[in-house]
Amino acid sequence: MTKIQLLNPVPGKKGAAIEEQKYLTVKETILAILNDRGTITFKELMEEVGNRLKGSFDGSPSWYCTAVKLDLEARGVIERISGESPQKLRLHKR
Repeated sequence: MTKIQLLNPVPGKKGAAIEEQKYLTVKETILAILNDRGTITFKELMEEVGNRLKGSFDGSPSWYCTAVKLDLEARGVIERISGESPQKLRLHKR
C-alpha cells in the first residue's frame, strides 16, 4: 500500500499521509465536480463528494474531501475565491 504525503496551503502546517488509491479517488471526484459546476461552496463540495462516494468508499468521505481539497489548493490545482463567505472554490485559473 503506497501512501501520499499531502500538502497544506498554510505555511508550517503538514498534511496527512493517506493511501494513494483513496487520494486518487477523492481527487478525481473533486475535479469532476468542479469541472461540472465551475464554482461551488465548500459545503456543497463535501456533500457532493459524499453522495458520489457513498457505499463505495472505505473511510469518511468528508474527512478525505477536506484533506485532499487542502492538498489541491497547496498544489495550485484549485483555489479559494478570496473575500467570499461561505468559502467558494474553483479550478485554478492558469
